[in-house]
Amino acid sequence: MASRFRRPRRTKGIAVASLLWLVVGIGAGIILDRQVLSGMVASSALPFTAVPDFRLMGQAWNLIEKHYVDRSAVKPRQMTYGAISGMVDSLGDTGHSVFLTPKMVRQAKEQIQGHFPGIGAEVRMENKHVVVVAPLDGSPAQRAGLRPGDVIFKVDGKDVAGQSLDQVVGRIRGPAGSQVSLSLGRPHSDHTRTVSLTRAVIHVHSVSWRMIPGTRVVDVRIATFSQGTGKELAHALENLRQAGARGLILDLRNDPGGLLNQAVSVASRFMKGGNVLLEKNAKGKIHPVPVDSGTGSAKLPMVVLINQGTASAAEIVSGALKDAGKARLVGQTTFGTGTVLHEFRLSDGSALMLAIEEWLTPDGHTIWHKGITPDVKVALGDDVFPLTPATLKGMSAKAVRTSKDTQLLKALSMLPGDQPGSQMARRSQAGG
Repeated sequence: MASRFRRPRRTKGIAVASLLWLVVGIGAGIILDRQVLSGMVASSALPFTAVPDFRLMGQAWNLIEKHYVDRSAVKPRQMTYGAISGMVDSLGDTGHSVFLTPKMVRQAKEQIQGHFPGIGAEVRMENKHVVVVAPLDGSPAQRAGLRPGDVIFKVDGKDVAGQSLDQVVGRIRGPAGSQVSLSLGRPHSDHTRTVSLTRAVIHVHSVSWRMIPGTRVVDVRIATFSQGTGKELAHALENLRQAGARGLILDLRNDPGGLLNQAVSVASRFMKGGNVLLEKNAKGKIHPVPVDSGTGSAKLPMVVLINQGTASAAEIVSGALKDAGKARLVGQTTFGTGTVLHEFRLSDGSALMLAIEEWLTPDGHTIWHKGITPDVKVALGDDVFPLTPATLKGMSAKAVRTSKDTQLLKALSMLPGDQPGSQMARRSQAGG
């Protein structure tokens, strides 16, 4: 996190620390352990209003420990973690504020560093189901056809119903080169499918780009906001300028987010001044986060692609560029992650990732639970995979023109009329 924010452990937004990469195949506080719940901590050490509730939890703890028939299932640390997770879940900040076990804390660090073993998918818990938010570009998950919204029902043929996110992730994780099978379904559908994946070491390349065949429009893809994303983008912008690009599509689809300072850095590459976002604390006080000075401003006409897998830092960038009039947004309403997470470390290395501030777009629009609405709504079917710089490699202009990525084609049509890509997109949409 950039030091000027003075919040040393702030991290991502839903995707942020609330979601877990399926890796290694992904302060302050009170631990509710056996001693606390058995009354071995003086009630004076607890908030006065919490004493009756801690006593109630202690009663439940002791009843389980004394009477539950399956003695092997009574594991104090798992009960402790379950109690803490339940407290966080009760806040209703689904997919964002979260409790992380020590193992999950280590995995989150690997994710931010940009390389880790796993299948390369971002997941979250929704309505007691583990749901895929987005597969990483070039990952085993993407190659196997995992899509945003897929529900994971089974791992290696065994049901995951009733298991926590950490437990499911633990079953999917494994060493690089080993295999895992997932049974997947779609919301509001009875159809399921099973896919087999080979785990690998995932190297996250935040930024990629390619000139769209038959055009002078460049497709710039940001897959995630990890360390160094802003610098990677700056390097890409210089290269595409030298390549003669006349228009730019910034693809933030299925980008689960990342580091806040990288969102500021990315937005600052396109904005001369003003604010990237506003932060509102629990007392309603608003703190503006300005554009980084001295980063320059890309001058190419631009369209931003977004969808329901666009979250966190990607939503900050989308909202900033929209409010600043730097780009129009095409696609679908974004996920709706709109709070700043702060990491509170607990005594055993676990952590509470709690939303302590809400972020707003520069014009004061709420993102949390609402998302960013595109200027032009274009949906893709469940069987359509967005084109990326990697998939554009080797494609002909005709293949792009006849592709089903209507969001990309619409973005092309919105760029200046003298663009070859604009004419190509219009012919495609007219059936030509």
